[in-house]
Amino acid sequence: MQIKDVLLAPGNGAFFYDDQAAIRSGATQDGFIYIGEPITPGFTSLRVPASSLSVGLVLTDATVVWGDMMGVQYSGAGGRDPLFETAQISDLTSRVVAPRLLDVDASLYLDACAKVLEPHENERLPLALEYGVSQALLRAAASLQCVTMAEVVCAEFDLPLPKRKVPIYCQSGDAREINVDKMILKAVDVLPHGLINSLQKFGVGGQTFVEFVKWVATRTREIGRAGYRPVLHFDVYGWIGQEIGLEPERIADFICRVADTVPGFTLNIESPADFGSTEAQIENYARIVSILDDRGSSARIVVDERCNTLEDIRLFAEARATHLVQIKTPDVGSMADTARAVLICKQNQVGAYVGGSCTETDLSARASVHISVATQADMMLAKPGMGVDEAFSIVGNEQNRLLAMLDRRRAQNENVG
Repeated sequence: MQIKDVLLAPGNGAFFYDDQAAIRSGATQDGFIYIGEPITPGFTSLRVPASSLSVGLVLTDATVVWGDMMGVQYSGAGGRDPLFETAQISDLTSRVVAPRLLDVDASLYLDACAKVLEPHENERLPLALEYGVSQALLRAAASLQCVTMAEVVCAEFDLPLPKRKVPIYCQSGDAREINVDKMILKAVDVLPHGLINSLQKFGVGGQTFVEFVKWVATRTREIGRAGYRPVLHFDVYGWIGQEIGLEPERIADFICRVADTVPGFTLNIESPADFGSTEAQIENYARIVSILDDRGSSARIVVDERCNTLEDIRLFAEARATHLVQIKTPDVGSMADTARAVLICKQNQVGAYVGGSCTETDLSARASVHISVATQADMMLAKPGMGVDEAFSIVGNEQNRLLAMLDRRRAQNENVG
């Protein structure tokens, strides 16, 4: 078989794991830390440095290909897997997954993923483990076939070689004003995220948030190049529902008012409310989407919390309970499922946003680019980290290199034909 050994290397994620429940409950921010007692199981403090675990596959030609496992920033929240524990994941990988890796045909990507990532003792493997191992297997298949990872995905899912760039979405973290300026100067396609994760940032009745939205639009006109109109995308972490109530029509009213303050811009509102379960989220988000559509609003709803796995994404897409799905890659698990999720969204005429987390690594970010481009997602997250420059460079440059290689491959195919 093509894999002759498996290596493991502990590492760092690019940001921190945060206790979302404690932050929502009123924890105060002191500099970069949060003050308060942890609520979510596994957290010993409200902000924990993100850890990762690299899995390396040693191929028969001595090439080593890698994938990275990690959790997401708000681990344990909204139905997600618990906080990532490197030692626990390392032990499970060594005992259960490594023997499977040595016994598959790594040139057949989907088949290898299916065999290696089978449930263990009738339970699905941790999604972070699926994520990292599926990255390594994707790189192995690409190496063995002497093609790009995107070409492996296209071949496995019978997709044409892509030509179009996928728009890139940057996130600001707490350094909002400086990072918004950076995004505008770099002409980012979608911005700024905003990290509206507390009442202090949302404001009583949402007033602080509304003023920030207006400032971003004004700043874009002030320092952006002529004709530059990015999509304005804000993640409010459920604060619309938390502050003004969980009645869908009131939430839609608020979103419409915000959209009216920034005419000429498309407005994405991510996670407007958390209704407590996937079923309730689907029912109420579908009502919000219907109200916004009936009113002809320029605002779009983006779902994140309560829409984690491939099956969750299918349910939201089929119910049209969102305009855009954040396909949060470490929460989906296998990268093969991220590709499937994009295609499910397209089949149901719902937008597909290949997201992820600031806690990821350069390796997982680059692999995500290949999935995004191959499936022609509607947008993808600049990651890892909460800065702009590094993430935008990693994702943007990987996309440009990939498209140059695909152009060359297309030309070669045409010459052969």
